[in-house]
Amino acid sequence: MTKDRLGRGLGALLGEYLEPGEGLAETRRVPLSAIVPNPMQPRRVFNEAELEHLTSSIQENGLLQPLVVRSAPGTLDRFELVVGERRFRAVTRLDWEDVPVVVREATDETLLVLALVENLQREALNPLEEAEGYVALSEKFELSHATIARAVGKDRSTVANVIRLLSLPPSVRKLVEEGALRQGHARALLSLEDPSQAGEIARRAAKEGWSVRDLERRVARGDKKSKRQKKDKSLVVRALEEALEDQLMTRVEVRDRRGGKGTIEIKYHSPEDFERLFEIITGRSIGTVVG
Repeated sequence: MTKDRLGRGLGALLGEYLEPGEGLAETRRVPLSAIVPNPMQPRRVFNEAELEHLTSSIQENGLLQPLVVRSAPGTLDRFELVVGERRFRAVTRLDWEDVPVVVREATDETLLVLALVENLQREALNPLEEAEGYVALSEKFELSHATIARAVGKDRSTVANVIRLLSLPPSVRKLVEEGALRQGHARALLSLEDPSQAGEIARRAAKEGWSVRDLERRVARGDKKSKRQKKDKSLVVRALEEALEDQLMTRVEVRDRRGGKGTIEIKYHSPEDFERLFEIITGRSIGTVVG
């Protein structure tokens, strides 16, 4: 697929590969075992309830739209899925022996673009899966953000901002992947330089159901407070505090006092979070102590 074809946009791309073209003459049945999932599929999380509903619907009504596949490179009787990941998973659950398909020629680039576009149209990707799809297009096929944006029908700035989400700390990315935080929440957290502070605010936002506006206000206030507090501490204490936060993945407050004394305050946000911290610190599970 050339860069010019990418620029034709969503409708043109999907139209070529989703429609059977000449009709049933192009449709054939192949063994389900001969098909493997799209190796370029950006989506990792599939809603179980939606899959169950689709499976029931296909069992009742049949597969109304054939899968779109390509011949697997270097083989004659194996196929790779191009479009229809959810339908493929559904019929696999039904233990079908064979399935109707339309065979298309498709490059690796086409495979990735179509999988990304199909999921975007259905709003099926979480923001991080979307970002990883854009990065794959950029790095594997050397496409600019502007070219990718034209292919998926979005603004260039939107694509760039989504990719920035991959720089968030792992604890924040996990909340986004789980759906506990939306893309707006994640974007607000990008302004925080301290990963442990971002993780702490993200966990509170998810637990207390903050709106994006609520989170933006807390981020602005918390960032100012954090900078003021860190300014008052010695370089050594700040470095040790940050090392503890990196290790424990939570907010740590070190307060040194006269005479070399002080306190270390470790924040936790739920019984499960406390258990996690206990195991990191002691190397033992809580059950071995209180069980």
